[in-house]
Amino acid sequence: MVFSLKDRASGVLLHMSSLPGPHHNGDMGPAAYSFIDFLVKAKQKCWQMLPVNPIGPGNSPYSTISSFAGESLYISLDLLVKDGWLKKSELTAPKDNSAKSVNFTKARSHRDALLDIAIARAKTTLPIEVPFKEFLKNQRYWLQDYLMFKVICDHYGTAAWQRWPTELRDRDPAALKHLAQIKADEMLCYAIEQFWFYNQWSALKAYANKYGIGLIGDLPIFVSDTSADVWSHRKFFQLDASYFPTVVAGCPPDSFNKDGQLWGNALYDWSALKKDGFSWWIHRLGSGLKLFDAVRLDHFIGFHRYWEIKAGAKTAKDGRWMKVPGDEFFNAVTKAFKKPQFIAEDLGAVTPKVRALRDKYEFPGMKVSQFAFDGSEEATHHVPHGVPKNSVAYTGTHDNNTTRGWFQDIVKRASAGSKSAKAELNRIECYLDAKPATISWDMIRATMSSQASLTVFPVQDLLSQTAKDRMNIPGVAKGNWKYRIEKVHLTKDLVEQLAQTTTAFGRSNN
Repeated sequence: MVFSLKDRASGVLLHMSSLPGPHHNGDMGPAAYSFIDFLVKAKQKCWQMLPVNPIGPGNSPYSTISSFAGESLYISLDLLVKDGWLKKSELTAPKDNSAKSVNFTKARSHRDALLDIAIARAKTTLPIEVPFKEFLKNQRYWLQDYLMFKVICDHYGTAAWQRWPTELRDRDPAALKHLAQIKADEMLCYAIEQFWFYNQWSALKAYANKYGIGLIGDLPIFVSDTSADVWSHRKFFQLDASYFPTVVAGCPPDSFNKDGQLWGNALYDWSALKKDGFSWWIHRLGSGLKLFDAVRLDHFIGFHRYWEIKAGAKTAKDGRWMKVPGDEFFNAVTKAFKKPQFIAEDLGAVTPKVRALRDKYEFPGMKVSQFAFDGSEEATHHVPHGVPKNSVAYTGTHDNNTTRGWFQDIVKRASAGSKSAKAELNRIECYLDAKPATISWDMIRATMSSQASLTVFPVQDLLSQTAKDRMNIPGVAKGNWKYRIEKVHLTKDLVEQLAQTTTAFGRSNN
């Protein structure tokens, strides 16, 4: 095993789209390989990223039309040139490329045009080649349904499959057979796209593993009701006669949100999943474990219980907790996979039973140093000196402010007279002897000093960046997920600083 969650090690959190490059967003090309080189030189052991499935509404990687397909924006155009599917003269970098943020609209337009050129060349020869045929065979569980889903969406201009013509909505065998015949060319194009994604990913992972770097992925617990997953496996979800959700996901009211959170995802029919041996979940987890060396299970609480809200409700207030056969589920999962490496995202309203489920299967939980100083009972679980060994400790996650931005906000609120902010600031300064200019690395060192087997730091904290550089603001619909690093950020000085700190705390990879 190249990478083990049980080893004392350190890594960096950076999404694929955030890498530098000339084509509006990061991809699996030269910058990804250079980032792995950076990690090796800095004595890191892993690279963690967000979900890499097709991006959904709001450009969120956590909202997708498929839990199995890969996002075409991450296909490297440079590698397509290397493989002969594009000509170097065709690969003109857009003049309006922003090195500091992702423009998803421009990225999609620019990359799709070049992918169309490459696919037009490939579809005359690639289908008869053995690797392509093997890919179709190996991915048959999900691929054909995904290809049909994509071409129907293209025709009807929507992913709301519940409003498709009845024969397509209901997956009438004769209608789907006819569709596969008349849309064979379009489906082939999408198949080639997925083949390139998986091939490039496999090569990138092999490179990372060769140099001792493990890849950590992220798997959202819920899926969209308008996804290919629900269209093709509707019996595993709670839907009405027209296949719309009868109940949806969210979380109950708390001190931060009096109405709770209404996520709106379709909810699973766990009795149907259990009766089927949890086959869909096992396929889904298996796909993630092939792409990554370890997988973060988002909203781990949902494997013990979930907050059920009636479809059409305006808020999450009137929901109710429903039980999940989590023990039977993970029994099946651990039988299907030999020692699967999962990180339990156990943040939020974690009950003793959730912790018991996590601990029974020895999944490391998550600890976030930014949560350690607000004086609450929950904060005691995140203070670095008290973090248990079987944990993954972060300064912050993709949903947090950057550490510098977090600290600046507390200072600002304390200066404005907030008693709670003053108390929190006092705890931070006593624990870290923190200064605004050094807070990010003060927090990194404190987190590294913990007993947690693995520590992971958002690249923004390594760069001491401010709130304007955060990846996501939960509850805000627009303006998220655009963060990018520039090539100049990954300097020799940063490599040396990170390598020295990692070594000092016994987390070096050599």
